Amino acid sequence: MITGHVFIATSLDGFIARTNGTIDWLLSRDDPDEDHGYQDFIKDIDGLVMGRGSFEGVAASEPWPYDRPVIVLSKALASSPVPEHLTGRVRFVDMTPKATMEMLAMEGWRRVYVDGGQIVQSFLREGLIADMVVTQVPVLIGEGRQLFGPVDSDIPLTHVMTKAFPSGLVQSLYRIEA
Repeated sequence: MITGHVFIATSLDGFIARTNGTIDWLLSRDDPDEDHGYQDFIKDIDGLVMGRGSFEGVAASEPWPYDRPVIVLSKALASSPVPEHLTGRVRFVDMTPKATMEMLAMEGWRRVYVDGGQIVQSFLREGLIADMVVTQVPVLIGEGRQLFGPVDSDIPLTHVMTKAFPSGLVQSLYRIEA
């Protein structure tokens, strides 16, 4: 069975990026001496699904930050060629979250890292997220792109654990109740 998993950071007021998409507030708080669990999280992940905004935020990164396949869900990019330096690493598709997960399951994927506010929201609404690691960064940015948005009905969560770091980051793991 294929499952979706979230590993994401927010400002204390619930934003994952500024209105213009930048995450300078997050990068300035990253302490390389702290282990926030990303390596443990990613080791069992088959690949990533992200939206256009998240992709555009990392597309020019050198080196490319992911060593797993990346699927970009985007109507706007679906008919565009993948940048040459990302050929074989990235695919653009125009599919629903459910159809995407069905396609990936047929390709043998089992654990999918779901990234980006709108993509996380759409996967949550369709019941495709198994758990979420949400790290709160001790900063208020006032406005920006929210992690969570409107839902058709309550999405009950079970709190699994919370860990505080010396830098002030607070990380919580939640399982989505079925």
